[in-house]
Amino acid sequence: MNLFVITVIATITATTAFAPSTSTPKTTVLNAQTMNRQAFLNTAAASLIAITPPANAIETYLTEPTEEFKESERQRMEFRKKQLELKAEFVKVLARLTGESSTEDQLVEDLTDLRQLVIITGGLPLGIKKEDMYKVIRSKKAKGFWPTNVEIAYQKLKAEIAYQQSPNTEKDLENPL
Repeated sequence: MNLFVITVIATITATTAFAPSTSTPKTTVLNAQTMNRQAFLNTAAASLIAITPPANAIETYLTEPTEEFKESERQRMEFRKKQLELKAEFVKVLARLTGESSTEDQLVEDLTDLRQLVIITGGLPLGIKKEDMYKVIRSKKAKGFWPTNVEIAYQKLKAEIAYQQSPNTEKDLENPL
C-alpha cells in the first residue's frame, strides 16, 4: 500500500508540473523589452509608409533657369575669361624665357616678370601647373647658360609661388610687408 501511495503522489505532482498555470502571467524584463521592440518596429514601419511618396507622383523641374543661376553663370564666364587671359600672359613670358632670352639680363627680366604675374594673380591661373612650369624653366637651365643672378630670380619665383599657394597665409593687401 505504501508503494501505491507513493506512486499516486508522484503521478499527481508530475501532471501538475506539465499543466498550464492558472495564475496571471508575470511581467518580466524580457517581456517588457520584447514589447518595446515590437512597438518600435510598428512605429518605424508606419513612419516609413508615411514618408514614401505615392507611386503616381510626378517630379517637377524648372523650365527656365532662375535669376540667381543666370548671375552665377555670368560670374563663372567672367572668371574663366579672366583666367584664360592670365594664362596667355604666363605662356607668353614662358615662351620668351625658353626661346628668345639668351643673356643674363633677359633671363632675370623674364623670371621677374613671371614673379610679378604670380603676385598680381595671387598664384597661378587655371591651366598652369606649378610642376609643369618648373619643368619648362629647368629645361632652360639644363641647356647650360644659367648664371647666379638668374638662379636667384628663379628661387625668388619659387618662393613667391609657394607663398601665394600656401593656405596658411592671410593675404593683407593693405600691408606692404
